[in-house]
Amino acid sequence: MRDNQVFRGLKVADFAWAATGPMVSRTLGEHGATVVHVESHARFTVSRLTQPFKDGLPGIDRSAHGAKLNTNKYGMSLDLTKPQGREVAKRLIRWADVVTESFRPGTMKKWGLDYEAARAIKPDIIYFSTSMQGQSGPHTLFGAYGAQLTCLSGFSLPTGHPDREPVVLYGAYTDWVSAPHLTIAVIGALIRRRKTGRGMYLDQSQYESGVTFLAAAILDYQVNGRVAGRRGNRDDHAAPHGAYRCQGDNRWVAIAVCSDEQWSAFGLAIGRPEWARDAKFTTLAGRKAHEAELDERIAAWTVEQRAEEVMGLLQRHGVPAGVVQHSGDLFTDPQLQHREHFVRLEHREIGSHAYANESIRFSKTPPVFWKAGPCLGEDNEYVYRDLLGYSEDEISDLMAEGVITFETGEEVGAAL
Repeated sequence: MRDNQVFRGLKVADFAWAATGPMVSRTLGEHGATVVHVESHARFTVSRLTQPFKDGLPGIDRSAHGAKLNTNKYGMSLDLTKPQGREVAKRLIRWADVVTESFRPGTMKKWGLDYEAARAIKPDIIYFSTSMQGQSGPHTLFGAYGAQLTCLSGFSLPTGHPDREPVVLYGAYTDWVSAPHLTIAVIGALIRRRKTGRGMYLDQSQYESGVTFLAAAILDYQVNGRVAGRRGNRDDHAAPHGAYRCQGDNRWVAIAVCSDEQWSAFGLAIGRPEWARDAKFTTLAGRKAHEAELDERIAAWTVEQRAEEVMGLLQRHGVPAGVVQHSGDLFTDPQLQHREHFVRLEHREIGSHAYANESIRFSKTPPVFWKAGPCLGEDNEYVYRDLLGYSEDEISDLMAEGVITFETGEEVGAAL
């Protein structure tokens, strides 16, 4: 850590599981906060059970997905279903400035660990709950993961080709877009506490966070009565607009011509073949009217070219174009290399592992990556003894009751 980190000295009790909540606490940890990530050794978080796994071999400490959500955090194991476990949690809340949770609404209250209980322990606590549809309303207990919520939020119906079924967006899209909203809210609550000395409860609906990213389609329906539908790669304001196959195995380039001037530049770039000079393609209206033929013409040209060469050629002529990269391409991308986007950390089980840097560069308070995502219960000794002040005898009692474990995650998994 560095002295200039903006959240240095901030203490976070991170009870959140899955993705959204842990991403928020990860950001706080990258900027200096001390974050303790609480996990149960009796019921594993879904992120530990999600591919990809190191060498393709499943294991609760081998998931790259689980590891990358929890950089710069101390990991402790704790069974919150046991009364003694909830007493440990209360001591952790007393230590903390910020408490996070992402369980099904009502779970923390059932355990006596909800905001009101936390506020009784520490009056100025900042506490957030992030869930599918928020802590109130007729659907507050709606059970789902991000894939289902993405469909409910309206993303799937307009995604895909018109003659095919709706498409579920890759990954839990609403998880990823909800985290920045919540991070900003936490920062606002911290600023308010600095000014007033008062804490705050933040109740996030990931459903509502997701819906905001369809604002244009929602407004179009409200004003014009149009329901957004599946259109493949087509766009009202651009033609050609799509991904076109290139030389090689599964290599593609995305091209978007957004004006007649760009169309002229496109024709010049590819050597002004006769078809590109056809009057029916001169205007956007003409290109849209003959878009299927246009796509075929362009695909016949791109399939003979390397995707990187098409991108470079069109970019030099002022035409938007980009290679459709796969995950391996990202590690050799010269722009990402220049900006040091990937940071390598040593994970106890996975080994040397790449983590994504932040997309924003802070000149005075840059993030620091100092610890890979922990294995299950990896930092129990430090958390229980040094942060929470438990004695050796107390820790032994908690272990005997099954409240905590000092086994490795792999040993716990084997025992189950």
